[in-house]
Amino acid sequence: MGAEAGSPRDTALGQQLRALFYALLPGESSFRTVEEVPNYVDKSIPFFITFIGLEFAVSWIQKRKLLGRINDGITSLSLGILSRLPDVLFRSIDLISYIYVWNNYRLLELPWDSPWTWYLTLLGVDFAYYCFHRISHEVNILWAAHQVHHSSEDYNLFTALRQSVLQKYTSWMFNLPMALFIPPSVFAVHLQFNLLYQFWIHTEVITKLGPLEWILNTPSHHRVHHGRNPYCIDKNYGGTLIIWDRIFGTFEAEDEKVVYGLTHPVNSFDPIMLQLRPLAHIWNTFWATPGFCNKLSVIFKGPGWGPGKPRLGLPEEIPVITGKEVPFNPPVPAYCNCYALVHFAIIVDLYTELLASVSMLSQGTVLLRIGFIILSLSSFGLLMENKSKAGILEIIRCSVFIGVYKLGYFRSQFSVLGYAYED
Repeated sequence: MGAEAGSPRDTALGQQLRALFYALLPGESSFRTVEEVPNYVDKSIPFFITFIGLEFAVSWIQKRKLLGRINDGITSLSLGILSRLPDVLFRSIDLISYIYVWNNYRLLELPWDSPWTWYLTLLGVDFAYYCFHRISHEVNILWAAHQVHHSSEDYNLFTALRQSVLQKYTSWMFNLPMALFIPPSVFAVHLQFNLLYQFWIHTEVITKLGPLEWILNTPSHHRVHHGRNPYCIDKNYGGTLIIWDRIFGTFEAEDEKVVYGLTHPVNSFDPIMLQLRPLAHIWNTFWATPGFCNKLSVIFKGPGWGPGKPRLGLPEEIPVITGKEVPFNPPVPAYCNCYALVHFAIIVDLYTELLASVSMLSQGTVLLRIGFIILSLSSFGLLMENKSKAGILEIIRCSVFIGVYKLGYFRSQFSVLGYAYED
């Protein structure tokens, strides 16, 4: 469609940019097989970085201050990397399960190149996301995974990348009804588009979008979803569209200033702790709660439930917002934040190099690199919390890095590192 207007590279970049806003047409994003479907998410990484930089610039122009904090931003990116590490070893469970149902149980086969199939899949994927997202807030064991995304007390494009490792292992089942009639290649496209669309709505620099607010999920609607104000709790679950919330009574317009984060903050920058502490809380509550039925309720009712309470808990028990809430921000020397930032950039380089070369590496080398990445992200979190054991852990981590780098198990795209660690 745009091949005559510019070079193939220009066309590809333009299409990738429009994919970020769900703005590709059916004819541009329909494929016969799953293998032909581009990896839109990985190809969007340069745009993620560009838009984060743009958000910083706009925030400075609007408010004369930079948005976010180094510690919170690194934590969000760490959680994003952590959530993608299983995909280095295994194919997406969303696609594996979907293709299995399609191959064995499909009832009919809609044409993969029909615009009607394309738009039906858009609606189907977004409705499945709404259902899963809502249940993830209303079932405690699912909330324990999803709360990772809500744990930031800032709201910016970094927050969009703050994802759970565990959530993908429950979300897949909500898509399976579509596998009875929608081809996997069409589903694979919209699964990515739905995820990509939700990146740009995590911002405060965009206020309202006029009539689009009636149909689309927008930054304003999603700010409400991330709020811990009582009026924000369990509202605006839509991914791309806000119509499901309007239909099912979970819509709430942005009103008073939103205070972000969890009603009971985890107060940690350690990505491992952010993943596991809610599960530990459920475990402890399960054994402390008397009665078998009550124990099951601890797992399958809402996070606010307790014996004698409604399924989702009591609204009056939600902490009142005073407007004086202070985000978790332990004092650390400026050089510690700079150190964490520089070493985090090295880990990002190691991660991207792993993605580029995984097919050429032995399983042992892949596992070694993944283990070191996890160790590093956890160490940075402890460092930014000014924990006493952070220094010892960091010495161990750096020693391990130098050793395995010299043995050739790590490679870097930063040539300066190669010079630094040579004899």
